[in-house]
Amino acid sequence: MTSARERTLSYVILLAFAAFALYPLVTVVDLAFSADVSGQATGGFANLGDAWVQGRFGTYLRSSLIVSVVTVLLATFLSIMSGYAFGTMRFAGQTLLFYTILLGIMVPTEVIVVPLYFDLRSLGLTDTYAALILPQVAQSVAFGTFWMRAYFLSSSRDVVEAARLDGAGHWQTLWRILAPIGRPAIVTLTLLTFMWTWNEFLIPLVMVTSENLRTAPLGLAFFQGQYTSGVALLAAGAVIVALPVVILYLFLQRHFIQGIVEGSTRG
Repeated sequence: MTSARERTLSYVILLAFAAFALYPLVTVVDLAFSADVSGQATGGFANLGDAWVQGRFGTYLRSSLIVSVVTVLLATFLSIMSGYAFGTMRFAGQTLLFYTILLGIMVPTEVIVVPLYFDLRSLGLTDTYAALILPQVAQSVAFGTFWMRAYFLSSSRDVVEAARLDGAGHWQTLWRILAPIGRPAIVTLTLLTFMWTWNEFLIPLVMVTSENLRTAPLGLAFFQGQYTSGVALLAAGAVIVALPVVILYLFLQRHFIQGIVEGSTRG
């Protein structure tokens, strides 16, 4: 049993870490709604409107939305399929192939981005949505395979065997039985993939030159200095860029937390 003193100490430590994590966020939001001494920002919600127009964030958010949605759909679908194969099937070379896929998690983007650029350029894919989507799908599938494999390994073998006795094939077992049960794990994977794709900076910086293809984080970097030198408008732009991820998390937080808890206990 946990004593009252230990419980109080735990809350104090958690509150201290929460304050440490939230302070930068609160500071940025406060700056986003403050007036600028240079006169570029008048304060309030007008800052968001000025940053939206001056920084062309409508174009950048649209590009980020296209890249993120397509990446999430492809990566989640492929991760579920590969996770099911590694978690429920047995085949030659399974272990070697699985650890080969995991290299996508261990190798940082900075190591592969230059040769990847030349490969995509030789295929005529640079400065296209494909150059933004395909590398991020590959990176996300590496983690997604690891994540979904853990879920399928821990899923009830009795349920799978019962489905097969009833004549269900792999496709029906996966999408009609295991996928609905594993909704928290899938939602967690979806949210993490969306967040990583939305915040990706290096791949868009290297792969595209067209302004219409710039993603929101890349557009925010160009917004600084090129369109404004004011801190308030820059903070307003940062709020605009971060807002879609925050909104999505608020809608999916219950499934996200459940998926994280189940993944930690199963792992």
